[in-house]
Amino acid sequence: MRRQLRLSGSGGQGVITAAIILAEAAVSEGKNAVQSQSYGPEARGGASKSEVIIDDEKIFHPHVKAPDFVLAMTQKAADKYYTDLSSDGVLILDDDLVPNAPEFKNTIRVPITKLAVEKVGRALFSNIVALGVIAKVTGLVNFDAIKRAVAHRVPPQTIAQNMMALQIGYDAVA
Repeated sequence: MRRQLRLSGSGGQGVITAAIILAEAAVSEGKNAVQSQSYGPEARGGASKSEVIIDDEKIFHPHVKAPDFVLAMTQKAADKYYTDLSSDGVLILDDDLVPNAPEFKNTIRVPITKLAVEKVGRALFSNIVALGVIAKVTGLVNFDAIKRAVAHRVPPQTIAQNMMALQIGYDAVA
């Protein structure tokens, strides 16, 4: 049941935090998970990606070769990080920040950042909205496990807003 995911965007969008939360949720359910990350020297605003592998079996090589799912939160991330997506994989795009979607047969477009701003009040919650989308699209971990991992990872005073963001992302996918 090995699944490989790549979450990408620009530094400051929280894709690394979202990947860590996803991996923690998988581990809490008894699955094996590894998470890695890389970002450009600019850090905030530069290219950023984080990869997660989730499997029932041991993971001996923690490098994503052909992701099953790619999240792209910016145009630059979409252009750069979707190219090795498996042919039957799923490309998830932030609808407003990726105006020129790559040609890919399995593409899901959700206005992730717009939802975070309009429904939760700040773009800061975009990564958690995206995590809700990922949870729904992939079905890799139980939604309650994701909720617990979010609550464990975010500042206590933001738990309610993060739970709202997570639910908004989850509900945004038909």
